[in-house]
Amino acid sequence: MARFMSRVWCKVESTGRHLPIVLNAFLVFSITAEVSYLVLVEAPFEPAEKKTEWSNIWKAMHLFAQYFMLGNITWNASLFVKTNPSIRGVFLGGDVLGQGWRYCYSCETHTPPRCSHCHDCNVCVLRRDHHCVFFGQCVGFRNYRYFLTCLFFMWAGLLYAVVMNAEVFIVILKEGVTFHSVMLLLMPWIMLVSGQVTARAFAFAFIADTCVVGFLLVAAFLFFHVVLMLRGQTTREWYSTRKPYSLGVLANIRECLGKYWYICWLCPLIPSPLPGDGINFKVTGPLEPKK
Repeated sequence: MARFMSRVWCKVESTGRHLPIVLNAFLVFSITAEVSYLVLVEAPFEPAEKKTEWSNIWKAMHLFAQYFMLGNITWNASLFVKTNPSIRGVFLGGDVLGQGWRYCYSCETHTPPRCSHCHDCNVCVLRRDHHCVFFGQCVGFRNYRYFLTCLFFMWAGLLYAVVMNAEVFIVILKEGVTFHSVMLLLMPWIMLVSGQVTARAFAFAFIADTCVVGFLLVAAFLFFHVVLMLRGQTTREWYSTRKPYSLGVLANIRECLGKYWYICWLCPLIPSPLPGDGINFKVTGPLEPKK
Protein backbone atom coordinates (compact mmCIF):
# COMPACT_ATOMS: atom_id res chain seq x y z
CA MET A 1 0.00 0.00 0.00
CA ALA A 2 2.82 2.35 0.89
CA ARG A 3 4.56 1.58 -2.40
CA PHE A 4 1.32 2.27 -4.32
CA MET A 5 0.78 5.59 -2.53
CA SER A 6 4.39 6.53 -3.24
CA ARG A 7 3.87 5.92 -6.98
CA VAL A 8 0.66 7.94 -6.96
CA TRP A 9 2.37 10.80 -5.17
CA CYS A 10 5.26 10.76 -7.67
CA LYS A 11 2.79 10.97 -10.57
CA VAL A 12 0.90 13.82 -8.90
CA GLU A 13 4.15 15.67 -8.22
CA SER A 14 5.31 15.16 -11.83
CA THR A 15 1.96 16.41 -13.14
CA GLY A 16 2.11 19.41 -10.82
CA ARG A 17 5.54 20.37 -12.18
CA HIS A 18 4.31 20.30 -15.78
CA LEU A 19 0.97 21.98 -15.05
CA PRO A 20 2.33 25.58 -15.24
CA ILE A 21 3.91 24.78 -18.64
CA VAL A 22 0.61 23.39 -19.95
CA LEU A 23 -1.38 26.36 -18.63
CA ASN A 24 1.12 28.84 -20.04
CA ALA A 25 1.02 27.18 -23.47
CA PHE A 26 -2.79 27.04 -23.38
CA LEU A 27 -2.95 30.74 -22.54
CA VAL A 28 -0.55 31.74 -25.34
CA PHE A 29 -2.38 29.72 -28.01
CA SER A 30 -5.82 30.84 -26.76
CA ILE A 31 -4.84 34.50 -27.04
CA THR A 32 -3.35 33.84 -30.49
CA ALA A 33 -6.57 32.15 -31.64
CA GLU A 34 -8.71 35.00 -30.30
CA VAL A 35 -6.61 37.69 -31.99
CA SER A 36 -6.56 35.68 -35.23
CA TYR A 37 -10.36 35.62 -35.09
CA LEU A 38 -10.44 39.40 -34.62
CA VAL A 39 -8.09 39.95 -37.56
CA LEU A 40 -9.76 37.51 -39.97
CA VAL A 41 -13.43 37.97 -39.08
CA GLU A 42 -14.05 41.18 -37.19
CA ALA A 43 -11.42 43.57 -38.56
CA PRO A 44 -11.50 46.09 -40.12
CA PHE A 45 -14.19 47.28 -37.76
CA GLU A 46 -15.62 49.85 -40.19
CA PRO A 47 -17.99 48.10 -42.68
CA ALA A 48 -16.86 50.30 -45.60
CA GLU A 49 -13.26 49.14 -45.21
CA LYS A 50 -13.92 45.38 -45.22
CA LYS A 51 -14.25 45.10 -49.03
CA THR A 52 -11.20 47.16 -49.99
CA GLU A 53 -7.92 45.74 -51.27
CA TRP A 54 -6.10 47.35 -48.36
CA SER A 55 -8.16 45.17 -46.01
CA ASN A 56 -6.49 41.96 -47.28
CA ILE A 57 -3.01 43.52 -47.08
CA TRP A 58 -3.76 44.77 -43.57
CA LYS A 59 -4.85 41.31 -42.48
CA ALA A 60 -1.79 39.65 -44.00
CA MET A 61 0.56 42.08 -42.25
CA HIS A 62 -1.14 41.57 -38.90
CA LEU A 63 -1.17 37.79 -39.22
CA PHE A 64 2.52 37.75 -40.15
CA ALA A 65 3.42 39.90 -37.14
CA GLN A 66 1.27 37.78 -34.84
CA TYR A 67 2.67 34.40 -35.89
CA PHE A 68 6.21 35.77 -36.02
CA MET A 69 5.85 36.60 -32.32
CA LEU A 70 4.20 33.25 -31.59
CA GLY A 71 7.00 31.39 -33.36
CA ASN A 72 9.64 33.26 -31.38
CA ILE A 73 7.84 32.57 -28.09
CA THR A 74 7.55 28.82 -28.68
CA TRP A 75 11.04 28.48 -30.19
CA ASN A 76 12.80 30.40 -27.45
CA ALA A 77 10.78 28.58 -24.77
CA SER A 78 11.78 25.23 -26.30
CA LEU A 79 15.47 26.16 -26.40
CA PHE A 80 15.25 27.53 -22.87
CA VAL A 81 13.92 24.22 -21.55
CA LYS A 82 16.40 22.13 -23.58
CA THR A 83 19.46 24.20 -22.62
CA ASN A 84 20.90 22.95 -19.35
CA PRO A 85 22.43 25.76 -17.25
CA SER A 86 23.67 23.46 -14.47
CA ILE A 87 27.17 22.27 -13.65
CA ARG A 88 26.43 18.79 -15.04
CA GLY A 89 29.07 17.93 -17.62
CA VAL A 90 31.12 21.04 -16.81
CA PHE A 91 34.74 20.64 -15.70
CA LEU A 92 35.12 22.66 -12.51
CA GLY A 93 38.55 21.36 -11.56
CA GLY A 94 41.65 23.36 -10.87
CA ASP A 95 44.31 23.37 -8.23
CA VAL A 96 43.58 26.91 -7.14
CA LEU A 97 40.05 28.05 -6.31
CA GLY A 98 39.61 31.79 -6.67
CA GLN A 99 37.63 34.29 -4.68
CA GLY A 100 33.91 33.62 -4.57
CA TRP A 101 34.15 29.82 -4.81
CA ARG A 102 32.04 27.79 -2.38
CA TYR A 103 31.51 24.17 -1.48
CA CYS A 104 28.08 22.69 -2.14
CA TYR A 105 27.32 19.85 0.27
CA SER A 106 24.37 18.67 -1.84
CA CYS A 107 26.40 18.32 -5.05
CA GLU A 108 29.59 17.51 -3.11
CA THR A 109 31.78 19.78 -5.20
CA HIS A 110 33.26 23.26 -5.22
CA THR A 111 31.19 25.72 -7.21
CA PRO A 112 32.34 28.93 -8.96
CA PRO A 113 31.17 32.48 -8.22
CA ARG A 114 27.51 33.35 -8.95
CA CYS A 115 26.69 29.64 -8.91
CA SER A 116 24.15 28.38 -6.38
CA HIS A 117 22.17 25.24 -5.65
CA CYS A 118 18.56 24.94 -6.84
CA HIS A 119 16.52 22.64 -4.62
CA ASP A 120 13.86 22.22 -7.31
CA CYS A 121 16.36 21.08 -9.95
CA ASN A 122 18.54 19.43 -7.25
CA VAL A 123 21.75 20.71 -8.84
CA CYS A 124 23.97 23.78 -8.81
CA VAL A 125 23.35 26.23 -11.66
CA LEU A 126 25.97 28.45 -13.30
CA ARG A 127 25.23 32.16 -12.85
CA ARG A 128 21.91 31.20 -11.36
CA ASP A 129 19.24 33.90 -11.50
CA HIS A 130 16.09 32.11 -10.31
CA HIS A 131 13.98 29.00 -10.85
CA CYS A 132 11.29 29.67 -13.46
CA VAL A 133 8.10 27.95 -12.30
CA PHE A 134 6.34 28.40 -15.64
CA PHE A 135 8.96 26.33 -17.49
CA GLY A 136 10.20 24.10 -14.65
CA GLN A 137 13.78 25.13 -15.35
CA CYS A 138 16.38 27.35 -13.77
CA VAL A 139 17.44 30.58 -15.46
CA GLY A 140 21.21 30.53 -15.69
CA PHE A 141 24.29 31.24 -17.75
CA ARG A 142 23.51 29.32 -20.96
CA ASN A 143 19.77 29.91 -21.28
CA TYR A 144 19.34 33.49 -20.05
CA ARG A 145 19.22 34.77 -23.64
CA TYR A 146 16.30 32.48 -24.52
CA PHE A 147 14.47 33.35 -21.32
CA LEU A 148 14.78 37.11 -21.85
CA THR A 149 13.88 36.93 -25.56
CA CYS A 150 10.85 34.73 -24.84
CA LEU A 151 9.77 37.22 -22.19
CA PHE A 152 10.15 40.11 -24.64
CA PHE A 153 8.02 38.47 -27.33
CA MET A 154 5.39 37.49 -24.76
CA TRP A 155 5.21 41.16 -23.77
CA ALA A 156 5.03 42.26 -27.41
CA GLY A 157 2.36 39.66 -28.19
CA LEU A 158 0.23 40.68 -25.22
CA LEU A 159 0.63 44.33 -26.16
CA TYR A 160 -0.54 43.49 -29.66
CA ALA A 161 -3.54 41.59 -28.26
CA VAL A 162 -4.41 44.48 -25.94
CA VAL A 163 -4.35 46.93 -28.87
CA MET A 164 -6.56 44.68 -30.99
CA ASN A 165 -9.06 44.26 -28.17
CA ALA A 166 -8.94 47.99 -27.47
CA GLU A 167 -10.20 48.62 -31.01
CA VAL A 168 -13.18 46.43 -30.22
CA PHE A 169 -13.75 48.37 -27.00
CA ILE A 170 -13.71 51.62 -28.98
CA VAL A 171 -16.42 50.26 -31.27
CA ILE A 172 -18.46 49.29 -28.20
CA LEU A 173 -17.98 52.74 -26.70
CA LYS A 174 -19.21 54.35 -29.93
CA GLU A 175 -22.45 52.45 -29.47
CA GLY A 176 -22.66 53.74 -25.93
CA VAL A 177 -21.34 52.65 -22.55
CA THR A 178 -23.95 50.57 -20.78
CA PHE A 179 -24.05 48.88 -17.39
CA HIS A 180 -24.21 45.54 -19.19
CA SER A 181 -21.00 46.16 -21.20
CA VAL A 182 -19.09 47.42 -18.16
CA MET A 183 -20.12 44.39 -16.06
CA LEU A 184 -19.13 42.07 -18.91
CA LEU A 185 -15.60 43.49 -18.99
CA LEU A 186 -15.18 43.64 -15.20
CA MET A 187 -16.92 40.41 -14.11
CA PRO A 188 -17.40 38.08 -17.08
CA TRP A 189 -17.79 34.95 -14.91
CA ILE A 190 -20.70 36.40 -12.95
CA MET A 191 -22.38 37.53 -16.16
CA LEU A 192 -22.01 34.03 -17.64
CA VAL A 193 -23.31 32.18 -14.57
CA SER A 194 -26.28 34.53 -14.26
CA GLY A 195 -27.16 33.97 -17.93
CA GLN A 196 -26.70 37.61 -18.92
CA VAL A 197 -24.25 36.91 -21.78
CA THR A 198 -23.58 34.20 -24.34
CA ALA A 199 -20.60 31.86 -24.20
CA ARG A 200 -19.06 33.69 -27.18
CA ALA A 201 -19.27 37.08 -25.47
CA PHE A 202 -17.89 35.60 -22.26
CA ALA A 203 -14.91 34.03 -24.05
CA PHE A 204 -14.10 37.32 -25.77
CA ALA A 205 -14.34 39.36 -22.54
CA PHE A 206 -12.39 36.81 -20.48
CA ILE A 207 -9.49 36.63 -22.96
CA ALA A 208 -9.49 40.42 -23.30
CA ASP A 209 -9.22 40.81 -19.51
CA THR A 210 -6.52 38.12 -19.40
CA CYS A 211 -4.52 40.02 -22.04
CA VAL A 212 -4.59 43.21 -19.98
CA VAL A 213 -3.61 41.50 -16.71
CA GLY A 214 -0.96 39.36 -18.43
CA PHE A 215 0.51 42.39 -20.20
CA LEU A 216 0.92 44.28 -16.92
CA LEU A 217 2.55 41.31 -15.16
CA VAL A 218 4.89 40.43 -18.03
CA ALA A 219 5.80 44.11 -18.52
CA ALA A 220 6.82 44.41 -14.86
CA PHE A 221 8.82 41.16 -15.02
CA LEU A 222 10.51 42.15 -18.30
CA PHE A 223 11.39 45.61 -16.98
CA PHE A 224 12.93 44.05 -13.85
CA HIS A 225 15.14 41.68 -15.84
CA VAL A 226 16.19 44.33 -18.34
CA VAL A 227 17.33 46.47 -15.40
CA LEU A 228 19.23 43.47 -13.99
CA MET A 229 20.91 42.90 -17.36
CA LEU A 230 21.97 46.54 -17.67
CA ARG A 231 23.34 46.51 -14.11
CA GLY A 232 25.19 43.21 -14.59
CA GLN A 233 23.33 41.51 -11.74
CA THR A 234 21.34 38.39 -11.04
CA THR A 235 18.19 38.35 -8.93
CA ARG A 236 20.18 37.11 -5.93
CA GLU A 237 22.69 39.95 -6.33
CA TRP A 238 19.86 42.48 -6.68
CA TYR A 239 18.71 41.62 -3.15
CA SER A 240 22.19 42.32 -1.83
CA THR A 241 22.38 45.69 -3.70
CA ARG A 242 25.94 44.86 -4.83
CA LYS A 243 27.32 45.10 -8.38
CA PRO A 244 30.70 43.35 -8.19
CA TYR A 245 30.49 42.01 -11.75
CA SER A 246 29.19 45.07 -13.61
CA LEU A 247 31.35 45.82 -16.70
CA GLY A 248 29.36 48.71 -18.12
CA VAL A 249 26.05 48.75 -19.96
CA LEU A 250 27.18 47.36 -23.33
CA ALA A 251 29.47 44.76 -21.81
CA ASN A 252 26.70 43.65 -19.43
CA ILE A 253 24.33 43.17 -22.39
CA ARG A 254 26.96 41.08 -24.20
CA GLU A 255 27.40 38.96 -21.08
CA CYS A 256 23.71 38.02 -21.24
CA LEU A 257 22.84 38.01 -24.97
CA GLY A 258 26.23 37.27 -26.51
CA LYS A 259 28.44 38.80 -29.18
CA TYR A 260 25.64 39.68 -31.61
CA TRP A 261 23.27 41.02 -28.97
CA TYR A 262 21.86 43.70 -31.30
CA ILE A 263 20.30 41.17 -33.70
CA CYS A 264 20.15 37.76 -31.98
CA TRP A 265 16.83 38.62 -30.30
CA LEU A 266 15.08 38.58 -33.69
CA CYS A 267 15.45 34.82 -34.09
CA PRO A 268 16.80 32.10 -31.78
CA LEU A 269 18.65 30.50 -34.72
CA ILE A 270 21.01 33.49 -35.00
CA PRO A 271 24.25 32.38 -33.27
CA SER A 272 25.50 34.70 -30.56
CA PRO A 273 28.35 33.14 -28.55
CA LEU A 274 28.66 34.29 -24.96
CA PRO A 275 31.96 35.99 -24.03
CA GLY A 276 32.56 33.99 -20.84
CA ASP A 277 32.37 30.41 -19.64
CA GLY A 278 30.03 30.86 -16.68
CA ILE A 279 32.83 29.95 -14.27
CA ASN A 280 35.29 32.83 -14.29
CA PHE A 281 34.07 36.41 -13.92
CA LYS A 282 35.92 39.71 -13.87
CA VAL A 283 35.43 41.34 -10.48
CA THR A 284 34.94 45.11 -10.56
CA GLY A 285 33.69 45.66 -7.02
CA PRO A 286 33.68 44.19 -3.50
CA LEU A 287 32.14 40.72 -3.23
CA GLU A 288 31.21 41.11 0.41
CA PRO A 289 28.62 43.68 1.62
CA LYS A 290 29.95 46.77 3.37
CA LYS A 291 29.66 46.74 7.13
